[in-house]
Amino acid sequence: MISKILFIRRDNIGDLVCTTPAIHAVRQAYPQAKIGILVNSYNAEAIRNNPDIDEIYIYEKAKHVPEKNKFSVWCNNLKVLSKIRKENYDVAIACGSYSEHIERLTFFTGARVKIGYCPQNKKISLYTHPIIQYSQNIHEVIKTFNLLKPLNITEMPGDLIIYPDKMEQKKFEFFKINNFKDINKPFIAISISARIKKNRWTKEKFIKLIEKLLTQNIYNILILWAPGSSKHPMFPGDDEFAESIIQYFDGKVKGYYTPKLNALIAAISISDIVVTLDTGSLHIASALKKPVVALMTKAKSYCWYPWNTKNIVITADESVENIDVETVYQAVQKLLIEKIN
Repeated sequence: MISKILFIRRDNIGDLVCTTPAIHAVRQAYPQAKIGILVNSYNAEAIRNNPDIDEIYIYEKAKHVPEKNKFSVWCNNLKVLSKIRKENYDVAIACGSYSEHIERLTFFTGARVKIGYCPQNKKISLYTHPIIQYSQNIHEVIKTFNLLKPLNITEMPGDLIIYPDKMEQKKFEFFKINNFKDINKPFIAISISARIKKNRWTKEKFIKLIEKLLTQNIYNILILWAPGSSKHPMFPGDDEFAESIIQYFDGKVKGYYTPKLNALIAAISISDIVVTLDTGSLHIASALKKPVVALMTKAKSYCWYPWNTKNIVITADESVENIDVETVYQAVQKLLIEKIN
C-alpha cells in the first residue's frame, strides 16, 4: 500500500511549475496519501499554498545564499534529508533529466520505490524503477508525467497549477493605483530577463516594442525582471537593464520590483497579457492562464512552450536576438484583440 509519496525537483522555477500537473494527478489517484516535495529555496514559492502538497522540504544551493558559510549550508541540507528519511516515504520520484546527483539524492531518501530517468546505456541504477530518458523533443510537463507510469497513472497531464499570495496581490493592486493614471487599460507585463545569453533580447528591441505599444495610448506597460545587480558574481540580476528601459520612457512605463518569487507571481496574476523570454515567467503566466507571447529559440520551444494557455511562440534558430520587433508587436496585438473579444 502506498501512503507516502515524495517528489524531488531541485532545478529552476519553470521546471517546478511544470511538475504541478504530475503532483495533482498523484493527489487524484492517491487522495489519502501524504505528498511531500523537496525543492530549493529559490523555487519554493512556486508551490506554496498548493493544496495537493502536504509538506514542502526546502534545501539551499550554496550559490543562492553566498552570504552563508558553505559548511553550514551543507549541514542544514543534511538535516533536511534526515527528516525525509525519518518520514519513511514509500515512493520517491526524481523529476527532470538524469544526473548522478539526483539519483544519489533519491537513493538517500530511503524510499522503497525510487523512480527516475536513466540513460539508455546505464547498466546499474540506484532507482528501483529506472525509466529510459526520452531522446525526442517532448514538453517537460509530459516528460515529468511519464514518471508516474509505475504508479499506474497514464492519462494526459492537465493544467499547470500556481496559487498567488493574497497579500502580495494586494501590494501589487496598491502599486497599480498609485502609479498608473488609468488602471482600466489592459496591463501588458513584459518580462525582460533570461539567464542564458542566447535567450535574451536586446534593450533596443524592447524599447522599440514598447514605443509601438505606447503610440496607441490604450495599454499600461509593466516591466518585470530578475532582481539584483548584473555584477553579482554568483547570481546576477537585471536591475541596471530594467532601470535603463524605465528611465528611457520618463514615467510612461513602470517597473515592478520583485525581490521574492511570490511578488512576481502576484504581478503576473493581475496582468492581462505577458510578453516573456524563455524563463520562469513564461510558466508562471501559463499556470495563471494568461495569454503569452513567448520569445524562444526553436530548439527550446519544443520542450518549454507555454502549456495549456492561449499563446503565440516566436522562435529564432540560434538566438532570440534575431527575432524582429514587428513580429512580436503583431503577436501582442492579436492576443489582446482575442482577449477583448
